[in-house]
Amino acid sequence: MKNKITIFTKPWVLPAEKLAELTADLGADGVELAVRKGYAVNPDNISTELPRAAEIFRRAGLVIGSIAGDTDEKIIAACGESGIPIIRICVGINMSEGYLASEKKIRSGFDKLLPALEKHHVAIGVQNHYGFMIGSAVGLLHLIEQYNSRQICAVLDPAHCAIAGEPETMALDIIWNQLGMVNFKSASRMRINGPDEEEAKWKVLWTTAQHSGYSWRSMLGALARRSYPGVFCLPAEYSHPEGNGQLMGDAVIPLLKKDITYLKKLMKENPAPEKKQNTEWQSTGDK
Repeated sequence: MKNKITIFTKPWVLPAEKLAELTADLGADGVELAVRKGYAVNPDNISTELPRAAEIFRRAGLVIGSIAGDTDEKIIAACGESGIPIIRICVGINMSEGYLASEKKIRSGFDKLLPALEKHHVAIGVQNHYGFMIGSAVGLLHLIEQYNSRQICAVLDPAHCAIAGEPETMALDIIWNQLGMVNFKSASRMRINGPDEEEAKWKVLWTTAQHSGYSWRSMLGALARRSYPGVFCLPAEYSHPEGNGQLMGDAVIPLLKKDITYLKKLMKENPAPEKKQNTEWQSTGDK
């Protein structure tokens, strides 16, 4: 079965009808819907507007493969009603409490949501992120390995693994049994002070696959060899050339089209082996 390509809708504050048109024009199969204040679907109206948006996408032959938003029971129920399997989140580390204490608090929050997740057939997908966050595949494993991946799964982001110094194929091997979704975006570090300073200072640059800190070809090949059945999500995150944060709106489109075209090329070059595979969305494993 062909993997679906979705795009994160954060750059566009548009109604569902316009997002579906944009998604089709870009050649993607669907979206990861930003469910946040100020967006058409938001935490206040999610009970009515998320099922409506999901139906609009279905009628267009597209999917909402995941949402990015909060994880309260109302949102979990709306995702279940709409047939949306994953709520993607990133989790922070509070260094005033410490790493392990932060993990314990995060797990306590997950534990309270397990009955709702099981009831509505929805998973929380925890993505690794840079900074004071769970940054690597091994960090994700340490956080969530005790859970059934049908309720708490991993969203592997190799761009952040690259920033953390974790090779993409090793990251995939580490998190395979908990894997629910894979991001394809690109990052590298750029020095922001001169070479004569006593210490270098760096910032993260979000870019296209052509300038990525890891190999999309290597990652796609490793996924194909394992017959990964899930979604490839492109977060559509690109640094503003003048340093003004993230590009938004139509400025994203030329870069995103380039990445979609390249990912499709790699998918043709790396078809999954012909063998019986697990086609459940929730995870590659049964943990």
